[in-house]
Amino acid sequence: MKAAQINHYKQTTLTLTDTPVPVVGAHDVLVKIMAASINPLDLKIMAGGIRPLLKYHMPLTLGNDFAGVITEVGAQVTAFKVGDAVYGRAPKDRIGTFAEFIAIDHTAIAFKPQNLTFTEAAAIPLVGLTSYQELHDIMQLQPGQKVFIPGGSGGIGSLAIQLAKHFGAFVTTTTSPQHFDLVRSLGADKIIDYHQQNFADVLTDYDAVLDTRGGQDLQAAFKIIKPGGHVVSIAGLPNARFGKSYGVPVWKQWLFALATRPLSRLEKQTHATYDFLFMHPSGQQLTILNELLAQGTLRPIIDRVMPLDQINDALQYSHSGHATGKIVIEVATTSADQNAH
Repeated sequence: MKAAQINHYKQTTLTLTDTPVPVVGAHDVLVKIMAASINPLDLKIMAGGIRPLLKYHMPLTLGNDFAGVITEVGAQVTAFKVGDAVYGRAPKDRIGTFAEFIAIDHTAIAFKPQNLTFTEAAAIPLVGLTSYQELHDIMQLQPGQKVFIPGGSGGIGSLAIQLAKHFGAFVTTTTSPQHFDLVRSLGADKIIDYHQQNFADVLTDYDAVLDTRGGQDLQAAFKIIKPGGHVVSIAGLPNARFGKSYGVPVWKQWLFALATRPLSRLEKQTHATYDFLFMHPSGQQLTILNELLAQGTLRPIIDRVMPLDQINDALQYSHSGHATGKIVIEVATTSADQNAH
């Protein structure tokens, strides 16, 4: 099968290689991938930015989420059968969706939403699960609360705004003027032109901030958070609390604590809570999102669709930061009914 791989960290382009079709374990299904989506995480993995949490063996096939059709089921799998249309986010230690096939634990997948094509479905898993775990699991966002979600026209932002509105929150976001209509249609209540204003200068008393950028933006989030509020980041540094829950060695927890001392000080000063999220796959949570997708409460925003042999152009475009919503890689096409299970 064709697979887009790196042979070492800090490799700047992927190599399209012929590799064996993965072996299916007892709890796995083998999926013929129809489409996969690009996420900033792919670039972070290429650069070696995940090494403090996870080490990969090389060569490594990249890609974290997908939609496709099951072609084989493991001996212990009863919830799915050959021919089922599914989608999912691959477990972190078994990524590899920029390929023609993937073997994946059946608990990490769900049936593809019937009202979405494979291309549309592939745009959902990583950003959908990330948004759900931030807003629902960690923040426990309540109706009437105020949440700040920067980058509203991006992959995470465009989905998180919709989900936050579903939870009844007042949503503020940042974007460029040409995207005001889009983020307003997704449910944004307040929009900041980040070219003209810094969010920390105009916002105050927020219950929650979903940080996607880290660095100075993460520190600035504490300027707008209210006492008892929650700052959750997917781009900042993991703290000791995360390290303990993730099961890293005590010495690494200590290093995390050292690295995040400025954030710990901000937590104390603002009486707020900081959490780092390293999203986990969940077929069960995707099934929850399926209902919202079927109702039209959530919809994928796709910037462009590109073939697998243009994966490096797609990654370069993702790196530019100019994508509106998701970039989807078309791995295969099918004449079968895309809405069938």
